[in-house]
Amino acid sequence: MRSVFSDESRFRSWLETEIALSKAEASLGLIPTEAAENISQAARIDNLDVPSMKEHYERVGFPILPLVKQIASACEPESAKYVHWGATTQDIIDTGLVLQMKEALSLLEVDLNAIICALSSLAKVHRDTVMVGRTFQQHAAPVTFGYKAAVWLDEMLRHRQRLQQVRQRALTCSFGGAVGTLSTLGADGVRVLERLARELGLETPSITWHTARDSWAELIFWLSLTCSTLSKIATEVASLMRTEIDELREPFSPGRGGSSTMPQKRNPVCSPIIIAIGNRIKESTSSMLTAMIQDHERAVATQPLEWIVIPEAFVLASGSFMHSKRLLEGLQVNESSMMRNLTLGGGLLMSEAVMMGLAPKIGRGQAHELVYEAAGRANDEGISLRDALINDEAIMTHISVSELDQLLDPSNYLGSARDMIDSVLAKTK
Repeated sequence: MRSVFSDESRFRSWLETEIALSKAEASLGLIPTEAAENISQAARIDNLDVPSMKEHYERVGFPILPLVKQIASACEPESAKYVHWGATTQDIIDTGLVLQMKEALSLLEVDLNAIICALSSLAKVHRDTVMVGRTFQQHAAPVTFGYKAAVWLDEMLRHRQRLQQVRQRALTCSFGGAVGTLSTLGADGVRVLERLARELGLETPSITWHTARDSWAELIFWLSLTCSTLSKIATEVASLMRTEIDELREPFSPGRGGSSTMPQKRNPVCSPIIIAIGNRIKESTSSMLTAMIQDHERAVATQPLEWIVIPEAFVLASGSFMHSKRLLEGLQVNESSMMRNLTLGGGLLMSEAVMMGLAPKIGRGQAHELVYEAAGRANDEGISLRDALINDEAIMTHISVSELDQLLDPSNYLGSARDMIDSVLAKTK
């Protein structure tokens, strides 16, 4: 990702845009075919004198003028007249950055698909692995780890769906000339735009978007959305790695996660980075919303803001995706700890199940009151919920011990979890 947004890649994207522009105009007879061929040969990274470009840039303050001068210098005199024909600086910079983002998204999509595959495998393998479901950080009712993974998976599938839509809007060619009307090309402007977009494999806009930056803001928001989901997953993994819980563990190899002072430690390594990126990248979204607020037909200060924010956001996202892929592909699931934790609290986890088992016989309100009182006694006296229930005549009048044991079995209180998992897995296929 750093390579995609390097100076050399930026120059290449500008050169690619200038070449495509000359080809598009030559195909419509607006410039000589020989000129387009010569420009294509001249617009190479090897022909750029970067120190000279830098010196020129520091004088004029705009980056494309030095580039155009370099291309023209490498061309034959007659062809040099047609370099950058009908374009403005923002056209080349915006389209070049779109080409970089297109490549960057292709890189991210590889990891996105790998993350989806890893989550799909976890959901499938652990479809029936019963564990504690927690709300407000306390035991609530049983779930399966496959269900938890399927919730994450479904969210990532939505991000993947959003990506296809965002691509169509954000990866759009920019070509409008001075104020966006392509006035230098007369009636041929739109035709050149269409040919240019086709040459570069980009979408064709209906109108110039020099000051309409919503699509780029949406793209960076997509990065932030996706990284926030990955941050949520990493937060859960780190929480379930706690010594007292020990239900999940990050991939381990000798020395990984070690402490400089505590020999026993196997600290989370991927999760802290993913969580930090999720927090940091949110600021990119705010900056892109600021960049949307523009004046006239070209704004004063928003372009440089985008040049800072967009590469950084992609580099951050690539780090989150990389560490998340590593985390999920090698995630260790401790089923014995999950089973052990189901029994913590003496079965209080199953209070709702008992209540709903009694409800058809005595009504939900009375069932809730009786089980609530039994759960309170279990808490206060340090006994199991089962013992508290069995010693309650008001409850046992309506239910047998065998029925009670069925209600207290976590595997019998999973509702539609398995059907939901299967639905998400079918969508993944």
